Amino acid sequence: MPNIQQTSKDRSTIIFDAEIFAAPDLTIFDSQHWQSQQQITGSATGRGTTYFFTHANNEYVLRHYRRGGLIGKVIKDQYVFRGVTRTRPWREFKLLGHMHSLGLPVPEPVAAQVTRLGVMYRGDIIIKRIANSQDVFSHLCQGPLTNETWHAIGACIRQFHDHNVYHHDLNIHNVMLDKNGKIWLIDFDKCAIHASNNWKQANVKRLLRSLHKEQDKQSAFHFNEKDWQTLMSGYGE
Repeated sequence: MPNIQQTSKDRSTIIFDAEIFAAPDLTIFDSQHWQSQQQITGSATGRGTTYFFTHANNEYVLRHYRRGGLIGKVIKDQYVFRGVTRTRPWREFKLLGHMHSLGLPVPEPVAAQVTRLGVMYRGDIIIKRIANSQDVFSHLCQGPLTNETWHAIGACIRQFHDHNVYHHDLNIHNVMLDKNGKIWLIDFDKCAIHASNNWKQANVKRLLRSLHKEQDKQSAFHFNEKDWQTLMSGYGE
């Protein structure tokens, strides 16, 4: 069971699982710290660089919060501070913990930090890496998925929607498939619990748009409308 604790020093506040990090400081959110111990196992590039590292025989993901869009070109990684519990790292950490307690297929949150910079803040999060997994986008670039997998993707999304979990960025890069055929969702920044049902169909259609977008961009992308029908059958329609 997670042992979630909180500590503050100077301008920084850390929330963490004491079963994994007994007495953490800000060094655990510094990729150079893990690099110096030769524990970096890889990285991925999006808005910024996400690092993968090992600690106590497990693999973890370290992500720094960065802005996208036009504002991200001016203010790359700072956000207006309105209290620790309203920051993006805090909200994602708490939401992941809630979903994990419900048994939803999400990465386990390990630690998050917020550092105040006057009226602004910067933040980071560490989560447990999903073992032996790859995003569905990469799979589709390599070859077709089985009907069982498409059905499982739809059933997975329905599972989240039944718990009223709104995924702000439901695209094919944030759907993971592990070696056992299990589907996971990742990247819950700006996500939340929404009690109403009026957003759910639009959320599913967002995933369809991302599939069509990649289909137009990639020279090899194994997706067709029958696949989508199978996904929607898994979703329950």
